[in-house]
Amino acid sequence: DFSHYEAVSPAQLREIEALVNAGIRANAEGETRIMSYDDAVASGAMALFGEKYGDRVRVLRFGDLSTELCGGTHVDRTGEIGLFKIVSESSVAAGVRRIEAITGAGALRYLRDLEDKWNGLARRLKAAPDEIPERIERQAELLKKYERELSQLKAKLASGGGGGEGDLMQQVREVGGVKVLALRRDIDDLKSLRDFSDQVKNKLGSGVSVIGSAVEGKATLIVRVSKDLTGRFDAGKLAKELAAMVGGSGGGKAEMAQAGGPNLDGLDGALSKVYDLVQG
Repeated sequence: DFSHYEAVSPAQLREIEALVNAGIRANAEGETRIMSYDDAVASGAMALFGEKYGDRVRVLRFGDLSTELCGGTHVDRTGEIGLFKIVSESSVAAGVRRIEAITGAGALRYLRDLEDKWNGLARRLKAAPDEIPERIERQAELLKKYERELSQLKAKLASGGGGGEGDLMQQVREVGGVKVLALRRDIDDLKSLRDFSDQVKNKLGSGVSVIGSAVEGKATLIVRVSKDLTGRFDAGKLAKELAAMVGGSGGGKAEMAQAGGPNLDGLDGALSKVYDLVQG
């Protein structure tokens, strides 16, 4: 443990590892002396904060690498440590950091375990070990592409398929001279629900639309008001009104807002209320 005001960066941890391992490879011989506490400190020995020391102390020195007050057991030479590998760095209290490391045979087992996992990943990806980062990057890009396609497909299915514009527009009501569409669709992720809301907005043109669904077990509504109607209706205010019916909260901008709450039973009622809110 040591005092430090922020997390130790990966580059700093690498530097610490390199310094310690260089000291190990130096194979410095240990020298033990018993002397007075004052003489020990005067010679440059490091005393740990919070530790209590007697009048006579044990001073352990390894060449120019380290001189400390210590009563513990130590190797005869630093080379006996073998390998030093940092495995974690964390905060243990305000302004106090902790570095944990393993050495010798334990460090070798740790590295072999990492190597086994890395080689296993290479087999799963059907790639050479040094190709893994590039292969993962490509897989991540493919995943993003498939997620976009899935979101678009869900939106198409929600609107009745690729040619569902007619069915969708048949559900539009005119309320006080304003086109209004309030729909419930089975779309279980927020991005796909927003994408479908975009499609509805584009097909509706001038008007007010509210799309509702159950997303992650909660009632969710996307409210849209066309720009030409924002002088009469505010999507954010509409969302707050609807949110009360599903036991949650809502808000947003004049043209687009979102409402949500845990009461799924209130979702249909909230959608029905849209027409009343527009009627005023």
